[in-house]
Amino acid sequence: MAILPILHFPDPRLRRTAEPVDDVNDEIRVLVDNMFETMYEAPGIGLAAPQVDVLKRILVVDISDDRSQPFCLINPEILSSEGDEETEEGCLSVPNTYEKVRRAKRVAVKALNLDGQLFEIRAEDLLAVCIQHEIDHLEGKLFVDYLSALKRQRIQKKLEKNRRRTM
Repeated sequence: MAILPILHFPDPRLRRTAEPVDDVNDEIRVLVDNMFETMYEAPGIGLAAPQVDVLKRILVVDISDDRSQPFCLINPEILSSEGDEETEEGCLSVPNTYEKVRRAKRVAVKALNLDGQLFEIRAEDLLAVCIQHEIDHLEGKLFVDYLSALKRQRIQKKLEKNRRRTM
């Protein structure tokens, strides 16, 4: 397994739309293993393939404290959503930045698993937020897109300043 480099906002590669996975094969399974390792190392609770510069519709999630509930969604599609809640979100591609975002409280999602089998999952609260957040990445959308242009610009300037400081 390997730790993959995570792209950071405002990298334009984060704005690309991911392509569906045609065949869940060993190459995809290795990518998923690497994504989990990268997510845990970061540390985070979700990671989408475009964040590691792979344009595939794959995301990994584990919201447990002890890393005991990992799961992968390949070609995820939201079937339904209900409710409404505002929660503070962060993102591995927008480091050290947390802002309130409004999303559905519950979602039903269909996807493929690592065996290429179709399944459905119903999620609520943090898991629902995480899944919606990661699916946004597959569409080239970031959580900062839900914020005002002024807030987004301030976040971008802060990240660029921090990047210059660490060079």
